[in-house]
Amino acid sequence: MQQGQVPRQVRRVKGAERGAVEWPSLALLGACYGLWCAGIIWLPSLSLAAAIVAVAVAGTLHSSLSHEALHGHPTRYLWVNEALVFPALSLLIPYQRFRDTHLAHHQDARLTDPYDDPESNYMDPAVWRALPAWRKGVLRANNTLLGRMLLGPIVGQIAFMHGDWQLICARTPGVLAAWLWHIPALGVVLAFWAGFGQMPFWALALGSYGALTLLKIRTFLEHRAHEKARARTVIVEDRGPLALLFLNNNLHVVHHAHPQVAWYQLPALYRSRKEAFLRRNEGYVYRSYGQIFRHYFLCGKDPVPHPLWPER
Repeated sequence: MQQGQVPRQVRRVKGAERGAVEWPSLALLGACYGLWCAGIIWLPSLSLAAAIVAVAVAGTLHSSLSHEALHGHPTRYLWVNEALVFPALSLLIPYQRFRDTHLAHHQDARLTDPYDDPESNYMDPAVWRALPAWRKGVLRANNTLLGRMLLGPIVGQIAFMHGDWQLICARTPGVLAAWLWHIPALGVVLAFWAGFGQMPFWALALGSYGALTLLKIRTFLEHRAHEKARARTVIVEDRGPLALLFLNNNLHVVHHAHPQVAWYQLPALYRSRKEAFLRRNEGYVYRSYGQIFRHYFLCGKDPVPHPLWPER
């Protein structure tokens, strides 16, 4: 089998489904919206804490399903896929900006580049040296797993919105339009909450922040600084609840190699070519998210300034 080729059994399943609808994804989307509705309508009368957790879990799953949508799932029609994930459960992240930046991130040759990879957490060493001490402290804390979960959502949101504001000022095509489209997407969520919700807004906001916190577990070490682009992407062999919430995107090198493959096909694809994938990323693998928590909960994974970036 040639490098990059999808095994026959996966091609056969995929070929059948790309002509129709991927029902596992649709079923999960229904469960996602059902859980979110339960969180804001019924659970608050029983336990506000449980309601916040439900909103956080639903928001995490919605982000994972939005990721599926931008890669062409669960139907072959882009407008249908985007309509299915239209409500902005994340509250602050426009889908179209997520789509455009993530697709740019899929240019593997640019992975971890502080400028060209929109999802990089590394910084140009020259920029790092010029930062005040308090900002360096925040970013160092953000490079631990605990810090990434607690501080990461707000650090990332500020950087994201600041970058997009600069792009809007530079009249970069599509950026302002994406934020304007976000207004009705957010309006649908807030109108539904105002009309039916039984939880205070602070609880809704906390649950939405919790969704971003959970997502930071997945993105924490998805990519590393490495001279070879193919070796920069991780495999986390977890098969537990987090893997389901992340729709198997923990098998990240498999997704980068075959971004067209549906989430529920990734484990079989990984098992069928495990040794090849681990050769591809030169053994950048963890057995579970438990292992990652043990290693990095209070320790930084790597430095904030890109360790391979040329000094200036």
